Amino acid sequence: MQLRASVHTSQSATSVSARAPKRPRKRRANFPMEKLMEQFLEQSVQAEDNFYRMEEQRLQAEDRRREAEHARELHMLQMLGQMFSSISSSSSSSTTSGPAATPSKTALSARAPVPSSASPLFISSVFERYYSSGSTSHSSMDDDILSLVKSIVPPLTSKKHKGQDGRIGIIGGCQDYTGAPYFAAISALKVGADLSHVFCTKDAATVIKSYSPELIVHPVLDSPNAVEEIEKWLPRLHGLVVGPGLGREDFLLKTAKEVIEKSKTRDIPIVIDADGLWLVTQHPSVIHGYQKGILTPNFMEFTRLYEALHHEPMDSSDHQRSVLQLSVAMGNLTVVLKGEQDLITDGSKVISCSVEGSGRRCGGQGDLLSGSMGVLAHWAHAASAAGVVRSVNPSVVAAFGACSLTRQCNSQAFQRHGRSTTTSDMIQEIGSAFKKLFES
Repeated sequence: MQLRASVHTSQSATSVSARAPKRPRKRRANFPMEKLMEQFLEQSVQAEDNFYRMEEQRLQAEDRRREAEHARELHMLQMLGQMFSSISSSSSSSTTSGPAATPSKTALSARAPVPSSASPLFISSVFERYYSSGSTSHSSMDDDILSLVKSIVPPLTSKKHKGQDGRIGIIGGCQDYTGAPYFAAISALKVGADLSHVFCTKDAATVIKSYSPELIVHPVLDSPNAVEEIEKWLPRLHGLVVGPGLGREDFLLKTAKEVIEKSKTRDIPIVIDADGLWLVTQHPSVIHGYQKGILTPNFMEFTRLYEALHHEPMDSSDHQRSVLQLSVAMGNLTVVLKGEQDLITDGSKVISCSVEGSGRRCGGQGDLLSGSMGVLAHWAHAASAAGVVRSVNPSVVAAFGACSLTRQCNSQAFQRHGRSTTTSDMIQEIGSAFKKLFES
């Protein structure tokens, strides 16, 4: 009986299992697109952080190398000083005591040991490099160019009418970026422009207007006839700044490209920054060879632009050579490589702006630079047409003035606010910084 029951039980279990439907195997759900994009952005941020970390390590190594080289040169100078002083003392003693007091070569070498590798050419180069690298030469060069900047600043008189000292247009401002065009436009006004226009997208206009009632805001950048809407304002503008808050949507970049072309036909000075440089990277011909154009890339933007034109990695060990090469490749366009020292060139020579700033690098500082540069570019080219500036490229003068002003604003704001310094704090310093640099 037990055997029969067990057989029956096993048969019933088998029949139940046969009737039960198979449980479908779980399949791993596909990641949603948002998750993939999030992972991609995280990887991009991590890659950029790694790049900056490696670049910082490289710069630190370069600083250590230069310090070691400088220490060797100082040591060489000390030995040369000892040698010359011993020669001088021996000459004076020989004059008073006669030939018997002349020191031997052995004694001289014992007092002033000079390496056998120190040839006269090497000694001469050491002196030349030591004195040419001093702060005095940089200061005198800065003073010379600052005097040129002072010469282009128009005087304030009651005989002028509104708009005569500058009407500047900013091409930029979209839903994601409203601060950048505001910073550029308000900086242009603070430097001395009479009117400042912002040509932005419709959804950015109200936000930008709320920042300041002093700006003229045109919500036309994303309209179907954007180029026509902006073009009708070009005859009234003295300078154009393209890029702050522009974004990288194809339609907006296409509009900016056509506006640049229209502005070139009217001989308007053009400063290109931020996303405008992304446009130039894709279409270098849009500004190639335009002598009233200025590019203001940071290191990352400069690297992209350099590699797009030269089709090879940039030599990051020699920034002066690289910025010179890029300017020449762009038809001797004025290029400002922003960094520890701003490098400015029009393809003929490189000028370094070393006005002291601070260690605080806040977002929006480049917009202050581009906005002020738009005004100074108008003043510089107007002064050149009047014969005031002759020996130097007016765009270079404007670029140096804007770089100096931005650094001075940064320094003054940092003295007041320290680590909490923001671009809004820097903008409040424009008036006093301008007066200190260009009106004192």
